[in-house]
Parts: sequence; structure tokens; C-alpha cells
Amino acid sequence: MPMQVIVFSKGLKDKDLPYVQELFDTLALFQINTYVYGPYLEMLKGKIKFQRDVGVFEGYVDFSVKRFDYCITLGGDGTILEAITHVRDSQTPILGINLGRLGFLATIEKKLIREAVTKLTRGMFHIEERGTLYLESNLPLFGDINFALNDFTILKRDTSSMIIIHAFINGAYLNSYWADGIIVATPTGSTGYSLSCGGPIIIPGSGNFIVTPVAPHNLNVRPIVMSDDAVVSFEIEGRAENFLCTLDSRFETITAAHQLAVRKNDFSVRLVHLQDIGFLDTIRGKLNWGQDTRND
Repeated sequence: MPMQVIVFSKGLKDKDLPYVQELFDTLALFQINTYVYGPYLEMLKGKIKFQRDVGVFEGYVDFSVKRFDYCITLGGDGTILEAITHVRDSQTPILGINLGRLGFLATIEKKLIREAVTKLTRGMFHIEERGTLYLESNLPLFGDINFALNDFTILKRDTSSMIIIHAFINGAYLNSYWADGIIVATPTGSTGYSLSCGGPIIIPGSGNFIVTPVAPHNLNVRPIVMSDDAVVSFEIEGRAENFLCTLDSRFETITAAHQLAVRKNDFSVRLVHLQDIGFLDTIRGKLNWGQDTRND
């Protein structure tokens, strides 16, 4: 049975057109059945020459009627975060081609597109499972995409004063954070917002969550690492009526009436990694570790 893939992206820049063309040419060369995310396909019309007919991928609903072997994303980490809202629990592996700058998830360089597709067809890769977190709320939030690969946050609005976030682990009181906000990050998200707020880097698969305060008023408050079997719950208070709640790059407005809890999700996201690229290689390359003349 021929391989079937989804090509997903959020936008198109003229400077990336040669790489996008190369991807579709390579998929056609290997006679791979290709489905393109609908809004992205509209952007490509008149700019990309398709050697084979392509289908349209509308979203999660398509998984009930079609079989997809892989999802190929073009962009950065944000594109992968958007793609998982469509892939969800289908367990379709995602291959991220990095057209952006700093990519911890989209690790395939754009100059290696042909090599990456070739290895995909030959099975020269491995699948890495990345855990996701699930948000529970006493009031409706985020519809049916109330999960995140990177992180969950509670944040004050732009011009409001700091907020107070009461945190509990498995119902036991942890702390009342006087801060601009709080982050619950997965190991995947440990290299994102949490890292910029002083959180540690956690190797994927470690089975942990990180709770990281954002600009805490008490300087002795530090990030804490816990098992991802725990349920972390929150109650919020502050002078303002509204606060922000985010799951990855998606956000909604909440109030003190919201009672929130975060736990490990029932499904994970599957990422495709080429055999010669691992998490530690990515960390060294993206964070410039080891670039010291004493290591020469």
C-alpha cells in the first residue's frame, strides 16, 4: 500500500519556496500520496508546481475516513504545536522540517529535505514518544483541544498587578505564588517558556512536570520538579477580574471562578527523528553548548 502523508504549515514566505518545491518534488519522486492542509494549499496555488495530484487535509475529522502514515510540518516548533491540535490522539508520527530559526522539535534542516524523505521511505529513523498534559476545568475551556505538548500557564493581563496563585499537588497545599504567573511544563516544554523563566532542562521521557513561577515576588521561590503522575491544581485571586490561561500557543481568558487542574494526558505525540540526530545533539547545537576554545 503506498505511503500517505500530510503536509502541514501555517504560512508561506517567498524565500522558502525553493525548499517547499523540493519537498513536493521529492514526495512525487517516491510516489507518495500527499494531502496538504487546506489553508496552506490555498497559499501554494500558483506558486508551487505539483508533479502529482495532491489531496486536501481538512483536520482531525479526516482521520476517521483516511489513513495517514506521517505528518510533515514546514516551519518551526510553533508549526508542530499547531499540527498536534489536528493530529491529536491519532498517533500519526510527525516529521518537522525547520524553516525557522530555533527548533527543538522541528529538527530537520531545510537543506536536508530530500535526504529526510529518502530516510523516511527506507525506515531509517526512530519514533520518539513525547508526553502531553491535559487541562481540567470546572468551567469550559479550549473545547476539545484542552491539552498541550509544551506547557500550561496562568498569567496576569498586560497592565494588571501581580496575581496570587494557590497551588496544590494531589490535593496537598504546595504554595501561594505571588507572581506574574505560573508555568506547568512537560520535559518537551522545558526548553521553552519555562527555561526563559529559570526552569531546568528535563530530558524527554523522564516522566516529570516542572512548575515554574513567572517573575515571583519572593526571591526564594524556585521551580520544582515532580512526577507526571501527580495532579497539579490551582486557584487564582488578584485585583483584576480577568487572567490569561494558555495551552502551548493558544490562550483563553479566565476569572477567579475557574478552578484548574493539570495532569498527564492519556496520549502522547510521536515525533520522527533521523537516526543521526538525538535530543542531546539538538541541545548542544541550539544552545551552543561546548563552543569553548578549551574544547578544541
